[in-house]
Amino acid sequence: MGWSGGQPSIGWYAESRGPGPGAGERRSVLAYGQRLSFVGRGERRCLGVRRAGKRTPCPTAATVSERAGNAQCPECARLDRSFSVAADTNVADPRTYRVYLAWFGPGLVKVGLTAEERGPDRLREQGAVTWSWLGRGPLMAARRTEELLRAALGVPDRIAYARKRAVRAQLPPAEERAREVAELHARAGALAGWPESLERTGCEVADHAGLFRLDALPVPARGLTGMIPGGAVEGLLVGAAGPDLHFADGLVVDTRLLAGWALVAPEGPHPPVPAPWTDLAPPPAAEQDGLF
Repeated sequence: MGWSGGQPSIGWYAESRGPGPGAGERRSVLAYGQRLSFVGRGERRCLGVRRAGKRTPCPTAATVSERAGNAQCPECARLDRSFSVAADTNVADPRTYRVYLAWFGPGLVKVGLTAEERGPDRLREQGAVTWSWLGRGPLMAARRTEELLRAALGVPDRIAYARKRAVRAQLPPAEERAREVAELHARAGALAGWPESLERTGCEVADHAGLFRLDALPVPARGLTGMIPGGAVEGLLVGAAGPDLHFADGLVVDTRLLAGWALVAPEGPHPPVPAPWTDLAPPPAAEQDGLF
């Protein structure tokens, strides 16, 4: 699942298998209010490596655990991280980067960076409810700024999706969210030690609650734990945030668990077997994650 132009969509990948259309990718835009219904088929396979806008299939078509958040085998995952901005193995990336401040819920705030060309889509992919840019500049200047602000403000570089998901149905008003982001932005701007090559950005708070449809979400009650062969997911889509799809009956589907599966429409006279799910824990206490 990804976000582009403010819309959630599911990406599909097809390998070339003999005559007919070759390998390629396409995206299906998701619309709130539509009914989704699909069944897992076969085994969950490694997605290979995506680099420079192209995907290279896994050479062994390795199977992947049904519960893993990353649909890559260990070998492909290592290759992916060998040339990665996130893993600091691609420090020569010439693109301009932006540093941002993202708010996910009370006490759940992080600092991060993204390529400028991606705009707010990176924030949407992470499920950020309220956010603001902090600055822009070369990669290493953005990275140093990120580390400076994380340490000085006491915020992490990542927050578990389970914590983000748990607080979505109980958010404070938009004014309160914006005020917390603005206050942290001001604290960040007052710090000494910003790299000279990073251009600071004024506080312009943006909010994704309407885009995610958070005001209308039911309290998350059940969560997908992993697809199985023949397992089905069905329901009325009422919202989406980050990689999560929210359904009208309280089911939440972390689409990272769908990656690597062949998904097909249900067939036959008998209803398919529901994919395994678990009851979701109540919202955690509003406390900030430590650095890790």
